[in-house]
Amino acid sequence: MKNNDKTKVIVGIVIGVIVFIAIFFAVHNLMKPSLESYLTTVSHEINKQCPIPVDRETRLDNSMVLPNKVFQYNYTLINLNKEQVDIDQAQKVIEPNLISNIKTNPDMSYFRDNKVQIIYSYRDKTGAFLFKIRITPEMYTN
Repeated sequence: MKNNDKTKVIVGIVIGVIVFIAIFFAVHNLMKPSLESYLTTVSHEINKQCPIPVDRETRLDNSMVLPNKVFQYNYTLINLNKEQVDIDQAQKVIEPNLISNIKTNPDMSYFRDNKVQIIYSYRDKTGAFLFKIRITPEMYTN
């Protein structure tokens, strides 16, 4: 084989490898669901199970995906009216537990890894809005 022929073979192999790698990464990235798509799928799966009793006082009604990497859980405090809830105290008690859960729960790893902001929205037993707790990535990565 002449040097010119060897060069052509080597160039052909290199080009083939480069094309293969480019196609592999293109297909891999196209097949990987976007964050929003993944969150939407998670929300859909949660919502199929709802309403879900969390404890004697709380029910998960549904979840939703909002723009800018925000995932929201919607809860009802099933035994309380708005007048019975000390909103400031409830937030002070609930927020640290939510942050701890996000930090330690293996099921929340995708949210952590992708720095998803999580909102927990609460209503009373009549459906009246009580409060929202917004957990930002800065709160659960420290």
